[in-house]
Amino acid sequence: MQVKSAEFVVSNSDASKCPNTMIPEYAFIGRSNVGKSSLINMLTNKKSLAKTSGRPGKTQLINHFLINKNWHLVDLPGYGYARVSKKDKKYFQKFITDYLEHREQLLSAFVLVDSRHEPQPIDTEFMEYLGEREIPFSIIFTKADKLKPKALERNIEAYKKTLLDGVWFEFPNYFVSSASNNTGKDEILNYIDIINANLKQ
Repeated sequence: MQVKSAEFVVSNSDASKCPNTMIPEYAFIGRSNVGKSSLINMLTNKKSLAKTSGRPGKTQLINHFLINKNWHLVDLPGYGYARVSKKDKKYFQKFITDYLEHREQLLSAFVLVDSRHEPQPIDTEFMEYLGEREIPFSIIFTKADKLKPKALERNIEAYKKTLLDGVWFEFPNYFVSSASNNTGKDEILNYIDIINANLKQ
């Protein structure tokens, strides 16, 4: 798939106020500072479609972007916030779960994890939550350019071991990405393209 158009649609903090269309949606979520905005900008060929910031937790709303006039890329707030009060964290958490659990247009989520680090409980617990709710998702290992190939492979294998030793029978679908050199771009977009094509059959 080639992204020929990408435009902002709406931001809100209420899943019931998301676009009232049956356009398929793909949600991107991860811990603060995982490189989500940079990945979204890389996928859409726009340097400033999603706001990037040196301050973690910048995305605090459900942001819809219309891609190629036929699917929505949804930028969700991170589930590990910096500089946000406990009251706000609980508020964000509720509208994130409302969206994930009740949005019929959501076909798949993409959980972003920083490939430089070993498995973090906050990431694996969030994946477990998605699994329990039967919400389809793939993992995207970000910032792959920051690691040597063997170190990257070692960290991915650590995630596999952690999940398979826990409640998972099968390791989720995953991609390796780098926003700085476009690694994973084609694979992620083609995956979305295949799902969209299957909808039309």
